[in-house]
Amino acid sequence: MFLQKLKTIIKDPDLRKKILFVLMILAIFRIAAALPIPGVDPARLSAFLSGNQFFGLLNVFSGGALANLSVVMLGVGPYITASIIMQLLTMIFPKLKEIYQEEGAAGRQKFNQISRYLTVPLAALQGFSLLALLERQEVLSGLVFFDRFVNVVIVVAGAVFLMWLGELISEYGIGNGVSLMIFAGIVVRIPQVIQQTLVNFDVSQVPLYAGFLAAAVLIIAGVVVVTEGQRPIPVSYAKRVRGMKVYGGISTYLPLRVNQAGVIPIIFALSILLFPQMITSVLSGVLGEGAQGVLSSVNAFFNNPWVYASFYFILVFLFTYFYTAVTFDPEAISKNLQKSGAFIPGIRPGRSTAEYISKILNRITLVGAVFLGLIAVLPLGMRAVTGMVSLTIGGTALLIVVSVVLETIKQVQSQVVMREYE
Repeated sequence: MFLQKLKTIIKDPDLRKKILFVLMILAIFRIAAALPIPGVDPARLSAFLSGNQFFGLLNVFSGGALANLSVVMLGVGPYITASIIMQLLTMIFPKLKEIYQEEGAAGRQKFNQISRYLTVPLAALQGFSLLALLERQEVLSGLVFFDRFVNVVIVVAGAVFLMWLGELISEYGIGNGVSLMIFAGIVVRIPQVIQQTLVNFDVSQVPLYAGFLAAAVLIIAGVVVVTEGQRPIPVSYAKRVRGMKVYGGISTYLPLRVNQAGVIPIIFALSILLFPQMITSVLSGVLGEGAQGVLSSVNAFFNNPWVYASFYFILVFLFTYFYTAVTFDPEAISKNLQKSGAFIPGIRPGRSTAEYISKILNRITLVGAVFLGLIAVLPLGMRAVTGMVSLTIGGTALLIVVSVVLETIKQVQSQVVMREYE
């Protein structure tokens, strides 16, 4: 079966062209990630990133582009931030919600266009702040005002360029372009991790490596199960008689995902949790000795593994509920079911249906929230058990990789099925 589908993929010129197009765009992304901006001190940059959790995380999401201070060092972060801000604004401004939910494809296109415009000032702000911090840490040196201005323009152009590449993949290739760019940035670091592990390989720790591989397989299986997990709610359509014909009367189901929020809660929680560390990095060397002592104490408190893990789990848990409430509206689902003549058996249409859906959603979100929290603190647990930094499994990276692979496989399979019908 698999070989038959693979044969269809290779033989079909349109499908083969789409896959090659995606690979070409990803190759362009990797080339751009290797082009540094002017004035970089590689030794100081490496030392700075290795000792800073926040920027080490940004380096992962930029696909290693930050490690080179490349022209695309911001990655697709500004575009993702803009998209998240726009989704949150739909809760505040009804007009935006109407554009996004009720105007169909044209409304979503307009919504995405606003997100693109918002990406530019966000990239300028992030780029200026990051470059100013790196210059204060003497990673960048010997720059005049014009050099600083040119560097900000370069990194903003790099962020917009990556956003454009991602949308090219979504339009002309297979899969979600932005997700595939993040996926490529994470996967490209795997050979480096393997090399580091082989360099530090110790024969006496073979059982530990075997246990790690077994745990990795089980964890990936768990991520797949929870990511694909759904709670189906049965839905029936009322019968309608028109003349001599009967319409409706069919039964289907409304799928509620266990992990409705994806990896967004982890990203939100990391942003808040690592914010104190970023503030202490920015203010280092600027304030007096008394303030420096306070900042050092705050930094030491949040760097405590138990404190960090506890706050991390709680924030991920809370943000899972928050983001699910933002993106999934039981009231709107209930109204749409009522308008289409559908109902949940045993539940009255309208408010009762909304309350029933909300009740089930809260229950399954509890499972998803606990799962995301455990995945988030997973690297800390692996580091504590094994004592090896190189063997830790990044929870966020793992979720992104598994989600992107599953989504891309589904899209490829749908293309193959469509061609088999033809």
